[in-house]
Amino acid sequence: MCLIVFAWKAHPNYPLILASNRDEFYHRPTSAAHQWPDHPSIWGGRDNEAKGTWLAVNEQKKLAAVTNYRDLSNINPDATSRGELSVDFLLNQNTGADYIHKIDQKADTYNGFNLLTFDDDQAFHYSNYEKQVNELAPGIYGLSNALLDTPWPKVTHVKSMFTALIEKPFQADDLLKMMQNDTLANDSLLPATGLPYHKEKALSSICIRTEGYGTRCSTIIIKDYYGAMRFAEQSYAVGGRGASLVGFVL
Repeated sequence: MCLIVFAWKAHPNYPLILASNRDEFYHRPTSAAHQWPDHPSIWGGRDNEAKGTWLAVNEQKKLAAVTNYRDLSNINPDATSRGELSVDFLLNQNTGADYIHKIDQKADTYNGFNLLTFDDDQAFHYSNYEKQVNELAPGIYGLSNALLDTPWPKVTHVKSMFTALIEKPFQADDLLKMMQNDTLANDSLLPATGLPYHKEKALSSICIRTEGYGTRCSTIIIKDYYGAMRFAEQSYAVGGRGASLVGFVL
């Protein structure tokens, strides 16, 4: 997962509105969003290589999502899969704060990550590059492969589009269309993350399309004040796979 934008307690009808793109190599084996047979309380997509997830929810309406923190100089090929962080949170009974304090003790066993947790009353962000438990106040946030609200062009762009969209009546399809925007950033705005220019440029759009790597799916979560949570996931026809649309309400 490489881009997430969300409104937390910042909308009169929905305490949580979240839109996200998962960017990954096309060859990595993945299952589209579904109810997991081995953990039936979890709903979401699954990385079939490491058995974790980039974003999922459970029957208690808890949500967890992870993004990688891009640091090309500090990658351990033997590190624990970051996708297990979301799964562990959804399977245990801890609050977000308690869970993050727990993983803080072993944060260095993972390559760089950001973790977002949501339950009925609280939302938290944690990165093992910052090592700080951040309880989120009501507002609109963006996250890519740096720290929360780091103003990379794609983060600034998607937050602007998202803010304008949810100020008027909207549907999940509107959010999905927003996440398919492939406008590249101006050269003067590109972050310096250690990538060659052509890769930095290609990764600067909300929706990424390169040979062998790009946006595999977009996921939308809309939760209302009655507790109902709508989940929609659009998978794209990349890497020899067909497109699919999955939706359910918890």
